[in-house]
Amino acid sequence: MAKAVLGVIGGSGIYDLPGLEDVEELDLASPWGLPSAKPKRGRIGATTIVFLPRHGAGHRLSPSDIDYRANIDVLKRAGVTDLVSLSACGSYREELPPGTFVLADQFIDRTFRRQPTFFGPGCVAHVAFSDPVAPNLVARIARAAAAEGVPHVVGGVYVCMEGPQFSTRAESVAYKAMGASIVGMTNMPEAKLAREAELSYATVGMVTDYDAWRPHEAGVDVADILAVMHANGDKARRLVARLAADFPEEHEPCPLGSDRALDYAIVTAPEHRDPQLLAKLDAVAGRVFGPR
Repeated sequence: MAKAVLGVIGGSGIYDLPGLEDVEELDLASPWGLPSAKPKRGRIGATTIVFLPRHGAGHRLSPSDIDYRANIDVLKRAGVTDLVSLSACGSYREELPPGTFVLADQFIDRTFRRQPTFFGPGCVAHVAFSDPVAPNLVARIARAAAAEGVPHVVGGVYVCMEGPQFSTRAESVAYKAMGASIVGMTNMPEAKLAREAELSYATVGMVTDYDAWRPHEAGVDVADILAVMHANGDKARRLVARLAADFPEEHEPCPLGSDRALDYAIVTAPEHRDPQLLAKLDAVAGRVFGPR
């Protein structure tokens, strides 16, 4: 079995991981573009952690400007096996108030400005994505949240909108009617790319507000969000520390097969595959294509 390396993507308000020891900044180039920042590798206890702030230092990148392919690619190059995404979000449920952490298990993708795949002309692939998160990783996060007294819910539907503006009231009501539990701007195409890279992926939606579906109150207030975001950030760091402390030394294969997602996904005949694209896939799909 492979050594477990825990990747953590920090969302809004989470730009570092206090408690990370033996930290080194990784200078990893990606053929897909520039990652949000240079990943930092360190450890909490015996667990190796690679941390990447999704929005970059000082929150310089909006959700639409993040190079999601480069981020996932460099995390894969850094040896990450299990990836936890920390993300601020709005709630569509009264029972999911600000401060609640939602371990979503489904996504609705409403983005339209982002590159959603590593594959394309010259190498076409269709990975299974009906169940987008690794249940064993979700279970570990839930246990860590419970141990730290963090209010959390296992399961839920995350709708990812393009942004960077917040929802109109009509959009908010529509997303709620679609069955969404929470709304955010960053988990798509991140989760799709993680599956293509054969990573075990789980998301932690950290509720900051009720979006704009409640007719009896004002819509999203940024000042209120920032206050809740600060408190959520503290809880998220505690959660990660506990998760790392109890993390297994060896990677636990995803029961849904995320680790082998590309086994039957690539449909382009070998003689028709683009060598230049295959070269860019050396980290993401190296297991199936072999060394080049």
